[in-house]
Amino acid sequence: MELTIYSPEHFMREALKEAQKAFDEDEVPVGAIVVCDNRIIARAHNLTERLNDVTAHAEMQAITSAANYLGGKYLTECTLYVTLEPCVMCAGALAWSQIGKIVYGALDNKRGFNLICENRILHPKTEVVTGVLAEECASLLKNFFLKKR
Repeated sequence: MELTIYSPEHFMREALKEAQKAFDEDEVPVGAIVVCDNRIIARAHNLTERLNDVTAHAEMQAITSAANYLGGKYLTECTLYVTLEPCVMCAGALAWSQIGKIVYGALDNKRGFNLICENRILHPKTEVVTGVLAEECASLLKNFFLKKR
């Protein structure tokens, strides 16, 4: 049996499905997945409204779910795909998890970790890829906030 290797766009579309769930639940539409060995091991979206918890970002939910799945706190062999650039809180948690790679779609020009920390907050071995399906990711966020106004 041949193993299919999926593209970053494929996995970002899966994260976008999670973001759409958040949108449908009136949460800020950010979605995240964690991939290990070319398999999705965790799916999450923002739950800050439902849980009344400012820390319930998609990334935080995905980190917890992936760690539970793997039975350990380190995600060194994993990749996080997230529709919006992580904030400093999430980047800090990702650093503690020692995630191997982060792939994000839309830039967050107000609260993104790169703007504030210039990548210094992450674990030194974490690879970062930006801009995957950025327009689609940004569009969902823009539509959400237009609906709110």
